[in-house]
Amino acid sequence: MTIDNPSQRADSSPLRRLFGSVFAILQTRLELAGIELAEEKSRLFSTLFFGLAAMMLATMALIALTALIAIVFWNTPWRWAALGSITGVYALAAIFCALRARRGLQQVPNIFEATLNEFEKDRELFRRQ
Repeated sequence: MTIDNPSQRADSSPLRRLFGSVFAILQTRLELAGIELAEEKSRLFSTLFFGLAAMMLATMALIALTALIAIVFWNTPWRWAALGSITGVYALAAIFCALRARRGLQQVPNIFEATLNEFEKDRELFRRQ
């Protein structure tokens, strides 16, 4: 003779299995979101490091170029024109870079795209059942 406990019957109930499956799916999706976030963080730090290094080196090169041009044209009547020209080139380059940076910020990809796609697949699966 076997005696069924209410707790034994509750463990095998379809509702409990359904909730267990839903929570397992949510856990998997959250783990995926965490992986995507870690990848995005790594990419962002790498991009920031190389971008800042490039800006620092470019600034040093521009300072040296400006000093070279000033030295070359110092004893000529064209020194102010040379310095004004190089300033104009710097200003145009700065405007170009600012516009590119603005466009890059406006075209930011969705960092949780894979997670959202998996949630959409799960929703479609539950709708069919």
